[in-house]
Amino acid sequence: MSKLSDADLINELTTRLQAYSKTLKEMKDLNKELKVVNKKLEESEALKSHFISNITNEIVNPFASIIGLSKNILSAKKEDWKTIISMVSLIHSEAFNLDFQFKNIFVAAKLEAGEVSPDVLKVDINSLIDGVLESFRIEAKKKKVSFNFDFSVTPGVEKIYYFNTDPEKLRLITSNLISNAIKFSSPGQVIEIQVSMEEDNLVISVKDQGTGISEENQKVIFDRFRRLDTGINSLNRGHGLGLSVNKALLDMLNGTIKINSKPGEGAEFIVSLPEQSLQTEGFSYEGTETFFEDEEMF
Repeated sequence: MSKLSDADLINELTTRLQAYSKTLKEMKDLNKELKVVNKKLEESEALKSHFISNITNEIVNPFASIIGLSKNILSAKKEDWKTIISMVSLIHSEAFNLDFQFKNIFVAAKLEAGEVSPDVLKVDINSLIDGVLESFRIEAKKKKVSFNFDFSVTPGVEKIYYFNTDPEKLRLITSNLISNAIKFSSPGQVIEIQVSMEEDNLVISVKDQGTGISEENQKVIFDRFRRLDTGINSLNRGHGLGLSVNKALLDMLNGTIKINSKPGEGAEFIVSLPEQSLQTEGFSYEGTETFFEDEEMF
């Protein structure tokens, strides 16, 4: 067996040292990646737990209010009509918000399970938006805000008035935007709703004069498991869930959503939707068709 020279030994040691250094670096990099993944898993679990806690409160609290108010009505004297009407109004408000939260929760659950698909009909967009605004009239009146709806399309063209899309999904998307706009507006302010056609896309803009959204918050506003310290995406009353549902539904319909906002200057959400291939012969006027196939979910 030949004896290695000093030069050969140095070269061998150098090669092994380089290989060891490379392996050590790879192990350090892998360790860093594992730490990042572990941190994200911990954050995800914490956020999901927080999310469930908030959703639970959004269901339990309205139910408690409805039960308490109903009990007070039953024990009220017949002549106390003003008090009774006031309590009935509060019951309606709580029930309306509860129903709205349930819609988002059920859709979010179906999205997670991959059980939501487009159900395309020929939709009367003007009637659908009118129907959404009408459903929020009482909430808007309670907040002392008003709507300004501009359906700015060229009259006389059927394709513009009737647009092939999923009416229930579009109704929920619009409802979430209107709901947010009301909740973050101050008394006396106006919510602008504009509908137009741009390059064969249906464009819906909902603009409020409320608190606005910071640039940092805009980056995570559609994440259903994120809670922002301030701004429209707070899980208070389910805003974060509604916006995340909107994003998921728009992705399904090949649509987009943009935000124009600055803190203290209000917020504008702009939805753009391409026309879908018509699946069945049918019309939708206010988007009131049943969204869920399994009625037992309700």
